[in-house]
Amino acid sequence: MWRSILLVFIASLVVALILFWIGGRIAPKGVKTAGKLAPYACGEDVPAAKLQVNVERYFIYAVYFLVFDALAFLLALSFSTPGFYPILFSIIVLLAVAVLRPLR
Repeated sequence: MWRSILLVFIASLVVALILFWIGGRIAPKGVKTAGKLAPYACGEDVPAAKLQVNVERYFIYAVYFLVFDALAFLLALSFSTPGFYPILFSIIVLLAVAVLRPLR
């Protein structure tokens, strides 16, 4: 049985390589110009200072998203439980957000 699996794997690998080779042969060849090798298709050189992202702020928003996503998921699952547990978890989540608020 393992021989047939190996044979199918090798056959599919050979077919994929043949298709890749044929595609490379019949694909139109482009002309490389200096403008197209620039960071943007329009050819402008953008200073690196404009591309910097505040990663700390991004992670704070990511943590907010995860906290509220978990809250929504657990509240959706808690319809059959008594009202105390969803309220308790909501209070815990609001305390976590209150702790994160000064970091923003």
